[in-house]
Amino acid sequence: MKSIELDTFRKNLKARQAELSQGRRNREAVAIQTSADELDRIQHAQERDYAMGALDRDSLRSREITAALERIDDGTFGICLNCEEEIAPKRLAAVPWTALCIVCQEVAERITSDSQNEDDPLLKAA
Repeated sequence: MKSIELDTFRKNLKARQAELSQGRRNREAVAIQTSADELDRIQHAQERDYAMGALDRDSLRSREITAALERIDDGTFGICLNCEEEIAPKRLAAVPWTALCIVCQEVAERITSDSQNEDDPLLKAA
């Protein structure tokens, strides 16, 4: 991959990382609020759960971006960590923090989905 392309990816990844770090500072939504009304408590709990899920997703994405920046620095950016083939430029343009080519990503998602389905008691009963 050309140096100019890598610089563009580095710039975009750092910008995305800065956006994510701004969002992590907004943690008021996870504060526990007390209320005498049961419906208010339920609503606050749901809002807190949603905010915690968003924080988890942002944290995961931040780690993926950090790993991508490290791959740029060590010269392995754009190479699939699983099969070691080149990741398609269109995929990198869409998801610059990706560590897997589309084929390996689909296999990983299928494996994850299958293992989650095995843990589902309703599917075991079927």
